[in-house]
Amino acid sequence: MIEITSDIGIDEADLSESFIRASGPGGQNVNKVASAVQLRYVLDGARPLPEPVRARLARLAGSRLTEDGAILIAAQRFRSQLRNREDALDRLIALIRRAAIPPRPRRPTRPGRAARERRLSDKARQSRRKRDRTMPSD
Repeated sequence: MIEITSDIGIDEADLSESFIRASGPGGQNVNKVASAVQLRYVLDGARPLPEPVRARLARLAGSRLTEDGAILIAAQRFRSQLRNREDALDRLIALIRRAAIPPRPRRPTRPGRAARERRLSDKARQSRRKRDRTMPSD
């Protein structure tokens, strides 16, 4: 188990990695070694995640969420495959931690007196401006 928070963890069996050739720096080595990592985390098979966290995670994943319900994270920032694997896992953990934080509920508020007065004075100013633009009547 990989611990995300004190009460949330993910099973390593739910993760799968595939290695591809990375673009970018690496010299001649870039054409020979598959150093980029694609980390795949299947949300539907993720039993330990609570349902609200899973829903927020799917929303936060955005374009990284595939049609079959898996989060796909590609890491090719480093030349080393090991560092790319660590980077992909760190990014997944950070994403799950962000999803684990419940959103603060919105408290409906009403505009204060100063805001109401400011709005009314702006309306009056605009009205005067438009009234002054009209042609004088005979």
